[in-house]
Amino acid sequence: MKVLILAAGYATRLYPLTENFPKPLLEVAGKPILDHLIDDLEGVKDGEGKNLIDGYVIVSNHKFADIFMKWIDSHKIKDKLFLVDDGTSSNESRLGAVKDIELGINEGKIDDDLLVMAGDNLLSFSLEEFVKYSIKKGTTCIMRFYEESEERLHKCGVAEVDENDKIISMEEKPAHPKSHWACPPFYIYRKEDLSLIPEGIAEGCGTDAPGSFIAWLCTKTTVHAYKIPGRRYDIGNLESYEAVKKEFGEK
Repeated sequence: MKVLILAAGYATRLYPLTENFPKPLLEVAGKPILDHLIDDLEGVKDGEGKNLIDGYVIVSNHKFADIFMKWIDSHKIKDKLFLVDDGTSSNESRLGAVKDIELGINEGKIDDDLLVMAGDNLLSFSLEEFVKYSIKKGTTCIMRFYEESEERLHKCGVAEVDENDKIISMEEKPAHPKSHWACPPFYIYRKEDLSLIPEGIAEGCGTDAPGSFIAWLCTKTTVHAYKIPGRRYDIGNLESYEAVKKEFGEK
């Protein structure tokens, strides 16, 4: 399995911290956000004790590509890390998450099952069970958690699921949410489903939010939704960044 990390955003709500520095490399509890995610995934093993993850593709914008390259060059697993520069230099010119995923797959020559995740989120639990859940289901899978606030549901992907975790429908930023199952930006695609991304884009699926392709894909094939066993921390502004640093510092 490969991992594709979406790290091409400009994080304007975190200015001035991210005006000249990428949010995924901001430090929490002594190391970059990305290293928390990667260190966790490096611990995911198969039945023979071998790493299930054998490569990472990081999609950056052009503005921060050099900073990511310096981080990669000094990384302990640098041989497993591959950077893709999406060529954009401002928030206004960004490609959008789905097109960044497509670019990362093409440039990284990915022909494998693929875990796609945002590089600016932290989790209170390991991704290992999510990976194993996807292997057991044998389908593309996403995460879900119960979101009480309807206001927050308007700002994220929302899924309807049946008693077997199968997605009935999914919508990004719905005006009228059909459930309280919010979907954070962590997805595991079966290899065969990756080839459908150009078709989804051509048929008009949104390209800005990463879940837009999933919303289209679940109308074409079976997708399951894993109920997360802990908390997901979305670092969206200065206040949430300070709260996460305090939370992880205490741990």
